[in-house]
Order: sequence, then C-alpha cells, then structure tokens
Amino acid sequence: MAKKSLGHIVIVIILGAMIGTLLGELVTLLLPTGVIKEFFIRSASFAVGPATLDVKLFSITLGFTIKLNIVGIIGIGVALYLLRWY
Repeated sequence: MAKKSLGHIVIVIILGAMIGTLLGELVTLLLPTGVIKEFFIRSASFAVGPATLDVKLFSITLGFTIKLNIVGIIGIGVALYLLRWY
C-alpha cells in the first residue's frame, strides 16, 4: 500500500462528509415524520463567522459553515475505509 499524502487524506475526508451529509438530507425528504426521520434530521453545525477585509477600493467578506449529520459521519468512515484500499 502506497503512503498517502496529508492533502489526499483531507480531501477524501471532506468528500466523504459531503456525500454522506447530502445522502442524509435526501433520506430525510423520503422518510415519513417519526423518530427515524428525527434521527436523520439531527445535525451539528460548525461555523466561522464572516470576516471582512476592507481596503477602500473593495471589500472581501469570507466565512463558512460545516453541517454534519449522522450519515455524514458514516460517509467519513466509509471514505477512510476505501482510502485504505485505493
């Protein structure tokens, strides 16, 4: 097995979280109201508030939010498992 670079590992983790969270959101659209749907709806959000750089000519505002649900966590696990083999 070839040694993976840190950048490659980070990209795989981010893609696993994105695909898993997207799948979790799609599952919540298909499920009827109930306990299972509440389980899939529950998520954690991590945010870095907007930061503004104003240089008189223009201004740039940057910020981001990461929303992760249980299927996103499973997606990270699956991505890391697949990374082990590829």
